[in-house]
Amino acid sequence: MPDIAEMITELGQNFNAKTSDLATRLGDLEKRAARERDNGGVTTSESVASQLVNSPSFKELNGGASRGRAVVEVAAITSANTTVGTGRSLGTSLVPADRIPGIVTPAQRELTVRDLIAPGQTAAGSIEYVQETGYTNNAAPVAEGASKPYSDLTFDLKTAPVRTIAHLFKISKQMLDDVSGLISYLDLRGTTGLKLKEEDQLLHGNGTGQNLLGLVPQATLFDDTLRTAGDTRIDTLRRAIQQVRRAEYRATGIVMNPDDLADLELTKDAGGNYIIVDPVEGGQGRVWRLPIVDTTAMAPGEFLVGALATAAQVFDRQQVTFEISTENTDDFERNLATARIEERLALAVYRPESIVHGSFEE
Repeated sequence: MPDIAEMITELGQNFNAKTSDLATRLGDLEKRAARERDNGGVTTSESVASQLVNSPSFKELNGGASRGRAVVEVAAITSANTTVGTGRSLGTSLVPADRIPGIVTPAQRELTVRDLIAPGQTAAGSIEYVQETGYTNNAAPVAEGASKPYSDLTFDLKTAPVRTIAHLFKISKQMLDDVSGLISYLDLRGTTGLKLKEEDQLLHGNGTGQNLLGLVPQATLFDDTLRTAGDTRIDTLRRAIQQVRRAEYRATGIVMNPDDLADLELTKDAGGNYIIVDPVEGGQGRVWRLPIVDTTAMAPGEFLVGALATAAQVFDRQQVTFEISTENTDDFERNLATARIEERLALAVYRPESIVHGSFEE
């Protein structure tokens, strides 16, 4: 007959081993959960609207017993494939890759112009910077005892004001109760609308009123004397890169309309072979070693080439912020709420000569 004491000892050892294994697994899960959380305990896989509806202020607002507003501020609007300001995980994208929206909406363009520009933060209402506006280089060999030549530098103080981009939506009490519907509503319509206007402002803002002064109005015009007979669109882009290099800068990106990118990629040689991409394997969105951003915000037939990573900088004063209030006009008596989605930012262009804007010849 087995020894009872030995059996009890063996059972105790097995129990301790399983308990230790369970504790190890639990610890691993806790560490994983900690890694997947950032600001205030909100998981990085959550969308902006998810953070809003899961915030304590929203739960109090939506509980029916209180009125007021709920607010959440998130990271700056960028695409998931960011090329400037790396170190941020894909989880901080405003729309998680596997989120299925509850509302079917029209197609939205992919926005990546901001990704080409250096990011920044500010706590002020404007950005001031000194821009070199002229340089005369008279450096020369000088004999001993002779007078040295003077070179000349001129400067100008520039100001980039912080501007607000915002819009409002009315939300019914029923939509507040339907959390998934609210998430889709805010994520796909509110934030996307803000991003569309932001990209238009970054490219074409004319600087009047409450508009940003964009890249295109500040860019240097393409030097048509660089063109030669028979130049293709590919050649024109290379000439623009050459113009940037003549200004002692190196281009870091190209912006053009999707129609022009299609024409570019469909270019063939005399033998009928595609020059830019292999139609079987596809392309990498690059030409002359530079990334291409294709956006409908750029007019067909036009292009922007420049050292965008160093020539310009976007300063976020207030990152994308969601606010929901039941105390706007007659919202309370009509069982409505008002959602406000807004951001505040400034665009500083340090070196206009390192950004070239021009048109393809037809």
